[in-house]
Amino acid sequence: MSTARPTGFSPDVERQIEEAVAILRDGGIVAYPTDTLYGLGAHAFNEDAIQRIYDVKGRPSGMALPLLIADAADLALVAADVPPLAHVLAERFWPGGLTLLVARAPRVPDLVVGRGWKVGVRVPDHPIPRELARRLGAPITGTSANKSGGPETRTAAEVRAQLGDAVDLILEGGPPPKGRSSTVLDLTGPIPRIVRAGATSKDAIQNACGRPVQG
Repeated sequence: MSTARPTGFSPDVERQIEEAVAILRDGGIVAYPTDTLYGLGAHAFNEDAIQRIYDVKGRPSGMALPLLIADAADLALVAADVPPLAHVLAERFWPGGLTLLVARAPRVPDLVVGRGWKVGVRVPDHPIPRELARRLGAPITGTSANKSGGPETRTAAEVRAQLGDAVDLILEGGPPPKGRSSTVLDLTGPIPRIVRAGATSKDAIQNACGRPVQG
């Protein structure tokens, strides 16, 4: 795990981060700002906490949850047989709005991947979720902090309006979310494939790959 820690958090944000990490270690769930939207986080390796995410969102259990990591070096915590292209794209776009779908590592619970074999992972371009994962020493879930099928949330007030007291803590601070979901790119096949368009453009991805991508 990367041990370098960002500096410059205000005392209030620092307090919130410390509280959030304690909650995550105890199996709780927290909402936090990211570079794209507000996210709903749980310890990625705690199945009871993962189940709470599904329950709070009203999300079908067959729908996988994306994961956020502190640094590209932490990709090995959640992925198996990482293709070389994943490292190329991570170098180019992380931190940022690109989620990579790769084969999951055995440690990743079935609930996280919707009982499938692929896991979505990214390094967000926002200091708070990176610091949460860094201090926790584990990835956190990065699903949007809203009811399943409801509008995406961009502020703490919007999170409270949808999820209320079902979340143990809603963090505030740092740069505000930009309001656009990450692009999801599947790297598990012979040709990279965009399964969700978002913050990172297809042209930028193709330029980094040096070849066409599907989707």
